[in-house]
Amino acid sequence: MRLRHKPYAMDRINEYSHIVIGNPEERAGSWKEVFGNEQPIHIEVGTGRGRFMYDMAKANPHINYIGIEKFTSVVVDALDKLIEEELPNLKLINKDAEDLTVFFAKGEIDRVYLNFSDPWPKKRHTKRRLTYKTFLRNYEEVLVEGGEIHFKTDNQGLFEYSLMSMAEYGMLLTYLSLDLHNSDFEGNIMTEYEEKFSSKGHRIYRVEAKYRTEPMQ
Repeated sequence: MRLRHKPYAMDRINEYSHIVIGNPEERAGSWKEVFGNEQPIHIEVGTGRGRFMYDMAKANPHINYIGIEKFTSVVVDALDKLIEEELPNLKLINKDAEDLTVFFAKGEIDRVYLNFSDPWPKKRHTKRRLTYKTFLRNYEEVLVEGGEIHFKTDNQGLFEYSLMSMAEYGMLLTYLSLDLHNSDFEGNIMTEYEEKFSSKGHRIYRVEAKYRTEPMQ
């Protein structure tokens, strides 16, 4: 998908620097000060236009949320929604998630969301998948002990790869659905892509995976 260039995007982002946090590496270890409270922090890697993070933050004011999106032309759409109705428990980062361990201190994050990530189907691009072992290691580094990843996709190949990758990494799969919208799961909040794909009849896959606090026997 080609992203439309928005020449005003950086000016808008700079104007609302209290929402889109610049130089997040300078905030590592002090994100609770950014929010001004001791609430748990959940992040979404690849937040896109921000619908999921926005709806989650609105539904759960007792949790702080950070949406991470590398494409400026996309994150500005998420920002525009927050300009209309700012939520004090939601911030954005316009950076690549490869630098996650620079943005957050060890154990600073309570949960990671991965929603409809790029499947990178070609084998030579495996290392770019957000559930590749290098990314799993980075998530573990910033998560609290026993922290969780919640992952959704409509791509069966990516889902199967992710289950294998998480299992090989030693994670515990605590929830699994091969057809989320026809399951008994309650409280699902949809992303833009989820609504689009499910309306076309695509099956939605979901897994919750937890990092082990003790080594596997």
